Amino acid sequence: MAGAQPGRADNLVLPFAGADGPLSPGWQPMVFDNIPAHTRYGLVQEGDQPVLMAEADNSASGLIHRLDVGVDESSILRWRWKVSGVLRRGDVTQRDGDDYPARIYVTFAFDESRLGWGERLKLKAARLIYGDDVPFAAINYIWASRAPVGTLVPNAYTDRVRMIVVDSGAGKAGQWQAHARNLYEDFKAAFGFEPTGLTGIAVMTDTDNTGERVTAWYNALQLENITLKTSSNREAK
Repeated sequence: MAGAQPGRADNLVLPFAGADGPLSPGWQPMVFDNIPAHTRYGLVQEGDQPVLMAEADNSASGLIHRLDVGVDESSILRWRWKVSGVLRRGDVTQRDGDDYPARIYVTFAFDESRLGWGERLKLKAARLIYGDDVPFAAINYIWASRAPVGTLVPNAYTDRVRMIVVDSGAGKAGQWQAHARNLYEDFKAAFGFEPTGLTGIAVMTDTDNTGERVTAWYNALQLENITLKTSSNREAK
């Protein structure tokens, strides 16, 4: 696939399969220091294409693809996923239920001048601990256990992350579900102001809070109508 030029609005495909290995080098592990058990990720063949399989067993970790792209009112994220089931103790409103068989985690860039003094101090402190690229605004698209599709709520741990339910319940377990989300509109609905770009997209299947087991499959992640800010993003077409 040919690389798009910086500044050009285009589509960006984020394949899980790499040309020279089992997993594309664009995807890197996303782990948490306080969670020793990590979700297992690997490629499996389904039909004529490889898909990413995630197996969680009282575990949590993800895969993240770091980005530097601009978004506007027409920017769309598309993906497909399926799950083996939902989590009995999953609850989007509670910390001990903050687990999901499948989630897409999108981190956003934005104009920090919009932050109040207190929020700027929080951001500065977070960067001292976690580094300069710590996200201060993120959306999780989730497959919930019971919350209705369309639910938009703050994360149980931090209001800097908003949860949007796009699938719910076990009725569609084992079936591929396709989604297309307008990133600009979702961010504005979640935070009340406009994003300026994306800094990363992650996939995560986690069960560390509920202690349960679940399997998920991910495929066909694609960004549409975005603007490449650097020439390092080469998986565009």
